[in-house]
Amino acid sequence: MKNLTFTFLLLVFAIPLFSQTNISESELDKKVLAYLKNNDSKWESHHIPESDGKAFYDIIIKNQYKSVVEIGTSTGYSTIWLAWALSKTGGKLITIEIDKERYETALKNFKEVGLAEFIDARLANAHEFVYKLNGTIDFVLMDADISTDYFKALAPKLIKGGVYITHGNRSEDNDYAKYLKGYKDFETNFKTGGGFCLSKKK
Repeated sequence: MKNLTFTFLLLVFAIPLFSQTNISESELDKKVLAYLKNNDSKWESHHIPESDGKAFYDIIIKNQYKSVVEIGTSTGYSTIWLAWALSKTGGKLITIEIDKERYETALKNFKEVGLAEFIDARLANAHEFVYKLNGTIDFVLMDADISTDYFKALAPKLIKGGVYITHGNRSEDNDYAKYLKGYKDFETNFKTGGGFCLSKKK
């Protein structure tokens, strides 16, 4: 099992960050890079690390994912990384936020960065909304309360080879980790090198 986990980690994370994309000099790329750099101080202190955003960006492009769901928009920092990657693959994401003020701030940020067309932002209770989603999903970023509700609702919709990322949980010993390990059609890695665990559907 350790060998399988190590191999899985290599397959997903062995590439240097951004190596998969060779970021072009398109106007959109320039705009996003400048926006992230110039607005670094505006993001709330609890947003994901830049290294995690780059990792998600690379995973989406490496696997050519097009259907993405994010639980926990906050003010949109992680969403920007996801949408930027989807601008390369021709995809789109649904992102869910329960707090109205954060939701409205995120909408403004998406317009300013030039990625609004790749984002379907919803103001909703994700515990309820995830059960209303239709179709298949390639990639999920769960960056909200650590709850099995989301995984239970979305795991059946993930394609084979799809990824479910739980941000904020790296423990292998808590109840949530035990729950993930109970899904035999998923392999979960808790030693990703980032602030998250990653479950890949077999």
